[in-house]
Amino acid sequence: MDTVILAVHVVLAIALVGLVMIQQGKGAEAGASFGGGASQTVFGSTGSASFLGRLTGIIATLFFVTSLALAFYASQNAKTANQAATTGIVTEQAIEEATGGLPVLETIAPADGDVPAER
Repeated sequence: MDTVILAVHVVLAIALVGLVMIQQGKGAEAGASFGGGASQTVFGSTGSASFLGRLTGIIATLFFVTSLALAFYASQNAKTANQAATTGIVTEQAIEEATGGLPVLETIAPADGDVPAER
């Protein structure tokens, strides 16, 4: 579930950056009055400002919601890991994660005949 939210979060972030980049700044009205005016806009006589502004607000709100959801899932995972650490329960999955999937070498105690005698 958190992978799906993370994917949506990344798509929303890219869309938000794109929307902010295509919006005109406050100083664009003076230049638009000398020939590029409102008659050439695709979004009507008011221009694209209100449409893009609303769309940016909606995407920013969704971005905020996905941020909170990811924080909630991270908090739940941290609580679970902390609880397992304090109770002393170690699972095979925890061992694999701690060793990075590498096989764990077992130590073998030397037999009595393998230890050199003291001189």
